[in-house]
Amino acid sequence: MAAPKKAAVGPLVGAVVQGTNSTRFLVFNSKTADLLGCHQVELTQEFPKEGWVEQDPKEILQSVYECIERTCEKLDKLNIDISNIKAIGVSNQRETTVIWDKLTGEPLYNAVVWLDLRTQSTVENLRKKIPENNNFVTSKTGLPLSTYFSAVKLRWILDNVRKVQKAVEEGRALFGTIDSWLIWSLTGGVYGGVHCTDVTNASRTMLFNIHSLEWDKELCDFFEIPMDILPNVWSSSEIYGLMKAGTLEGVPISGCLGDQSAALVGQMCFQEGQAKNTYGTGCFLLCNTGHKCVFSEHGLLTTVAYQLGRDKPACYALEGSVAIAGAVIRWLRDNIGIINTSEEIEVLARDVGTSYGCYFVPAFSGLYAPYWEPTARGIICGLTQFINKSHIAFAALESVCFQTREILDAMNHDCGIPLRHLQVDGKMTNNKVLMQLQADILHIPVIKPPMPETTALGAAMAAGAAEGVGVWSLKPEDLSVVIMEKFEPQIKATECEIRYSTWKKAVMKSMGWVTTQTPESSDPTIFSSLPLGFFIVSSMVMLIGARYISGIP
Repeated sequence: MAAPKKAAVGPLVGAVVQGTNSTRFLVFNSKTADLLGCHQVELTQEFPKEGWVEQDPKEILQSVYECIERTCEKLDKLNIDISNIKAIGVSNQRETTVIWDKLTGEPLYNAVVWLDLRTQSTVENLRKKIPENNNFVTSKTGLPLSTYFSAVKLRWILDNVRKVQKAVEEGRALFGTIDSWLIWSLTGGVYGGVHCTDVTNASRTMLFNIHSLEWDKELCDFFEIPMDILPNVWSSSEIYGLMKAGTLEGVPISGCLGDQSAALVGQMCFQEGQAKNTYGTGCFLLCNTGHKCVFSEHGLLTTVAYQLGRDKPACYALEGSVAIAGAVIRWLRDNIGIINTSEEIEVLARDVGTSYGCYFVPAFSGLYAPYWEPTARGIICGLTQFINKSHIAFAALESVCFQTREILDAMNHDCGIPLRHLQVDGKMTNNKVLMQLQADILHIPVIKPPMPETTALGAAMAAGAAEGVGVWSLKPEDLSVVIMEKFEPQIKATECEIRYSTWKKAVMKSMGWVTTQTPESSDPTIFSSLPLGFFIVSSMVMLIGARYISGIP
């Protein structure tokens, strides 16, 4: 009996989405933008010391291969011909730092994740070297000096890991963010792998001049980073190389965007003034500022949004970054045990419909925009004996919305024209309680696409539109029109402002917890204070008591 004929679907484009918590591979129809198949693998995070966050680069790479193979198997079962996959795009967690040996292909140290805080002393020492009247670091990069960005992570590794120092001395070391590690490995690794990054990821290293779109010698000298370990910088949409192994061997990798830039493209925010907010491990609000760099006076970052072709101009964005969004739900699940699955938080929050005056500031890694306050730590306050786990679940969701409100206010001030609605994406947007809370707290409509995987869509669009691939048109008239789900505010503006002002009081109380730091070494203890502050300990004691009183097991 003849094998069934494969369905004539295509051309198709795949997208690797390598995030902090998981890796996914998704395949789209380039003519309709329909999602045809996907696979996801959850990743391990390591916390070897307080404030440290690491991941295994080899586990990350293996997860990419696994996701590609499993997705292709699923498509085959659907009778979809995978030979129609014409290109692959890569989207990745930004800033996370990897160093590997170009002769063996082995990582020389664990990936130091963007959330990692071990470099606070490095930041303080570097800050003393910047002239007060000439902050050339921020003027060239658009970024504040912070533990967040790659340069200080790389500096710490070079100072503290002898294995890396030796590899640099011998000319064997390569540096990159996750996109560079993946593309180098997927295009051959030690057998001719392409060592490159794109402008969006380069702009998050603090070594890249966002005006000239080049690595900056003055910045590299300031951080004492040898320029020969840096990847070549390409646009976000061109053929970097071909897959050298697996089911998709020979398929070009032709799109590369940091995850938040990919979501901006996937939301089709191509016009100046268009903005999106992505709810993932953190929360990231980006507003397209066109071909000009707009510098914030309210704690936002200036970053490269995308460059969709080698000969195309770069577009820029203002960005508000929140460190902890979806991560607070994972913390409630894995550390505290209030929920067994991430989805349960919506049920708990809906059951009570209020935090009953309880406020949760999840400053686990300090506060990012608009405060940039590394001394902050997480607190839960406003507790009474009436509070139970459902109220804390509700407060956790509210914390994501309040943090978004803070960066939206900052963006409105910098742009001068308040946003009339907010486009949202990310897995957390499936939580309808969260989306309604967000509309209430912003007091503007929240608009959600039916398919939340806009980060993957953006990477696929960049890959499919690349010169030499040309299967995805980015002309406005060719872009698919999608029907959005809209959440309208349902509370009065006065109630919204009262809750928001109380949140701001809680934020102020979260600051200043870290007051003493030990000197850095290759084996440092970064902070001598409690990891989440006294209030987090108090809250857990009261939570246990409240659960006991309420008869909750």
